[in-house]
Amino acid sequence: MIIIKVMGGLGNQLQQYALYKKLENMGKEVRLDVSWFRNQDMQADVLAKRALELDYFENLPYREATTEEIRSVLGRLWEEKESPVAKLKRKLKPSANPCFTESDMYHEQVFTFTDKYLVGYWACEKYYADILDNLREIIRFPESSKEQNCIRNEEAIRKMEESDSVSVHIRRGDYLDSANRAMFGGICTDTYYQTAIAFMKEKYPQAKFFLFSDDTEYVREKYQGDEYEIIDWNHGTESFYDMMLMSHCKHNICANSTFSFWGARLNRNETKIMIRPSIHKNTQVCIPEQMKELWKDWVLITPQGKII
Repeated sequence: MIIIKVMGGLGNQLQQYALYKKLENMGKEVRLDVSWFRNQDMQADVLAKRALELDYFENLPYREATTEEIRSVLGRLWEEKESPVAKLKRKLKPSANPCFTESDMYHEQVFTFTDKYLVGYWACEKYYADILDNLREIIRFPESSKEQNCIRNEEAIRKMEESDSVSVHIRRGDYLDSANRAMFGGICTDTYYQTAIAFMKEKYPQAKFFLFSDDTEYVREKYQGDEYEIIDWNHGTESFYDMMLMSHCKHNICANSTFSFWGARLNRNETKIMIRPSIHKNTQVCIPEQMKELWKDWVLITPQGKII
């Protein structure tokens, strides 16, 4: 049995779910461990507490790992009572470790595992690119419980479908925190967005840009003109409807955020243009050939505004 740990925000949860579905489609016995959300102590070092947003979707199918199943895969790691000999064995022979932790952008060996506990975010599109059509069918947004939001979302979708619509995700909020800024800041620069928007305008001169941000005051001041429209009414547990709206745009400009990656991935437009930054974190080194292989069909732009 393979068990995948689910953690983080909605975008990360969808990536973990996508790997789950990929492995399941390969005929493997797979479960999701969602205990990270049940035990608040596990989120002690997380700036923004997270909820299991996979359950917000309409009848999203998955099998949750039981405590007994987790214990059976992790063995003594579950109780943290390994002998020194066992710990040394795991260190000298990684394949003997029942827990596999993501340490690179792509690990092809995850598809060879039979009994393993997987820890990671699995952001690389190559993991599940071939099942995205299936994921678009089963990842369904329910109708909002707020009547006014339903009306505004439906009106926005109408505008998106009637124009050369482009979603633009500008994430600030928690990325302005000092710790997060060191990791994620300085990537989606003004130059990045200027290049991405200019690229879209060259392809579609009448492009209409729908702006999504957790800092609407900043966006409203920064982007003025008839070609821009700010989406600013989906908040709290309703915020995941912004991902739905992104997916209804014909093209997508993403932040270094898995939330907008999924807005683009769920976009059904067969001729869509998807733009993302060339790196996700400041610890990452961009190797253009590698990134183009792992993120096929995406347009990659550096913080300096270079299209690679």
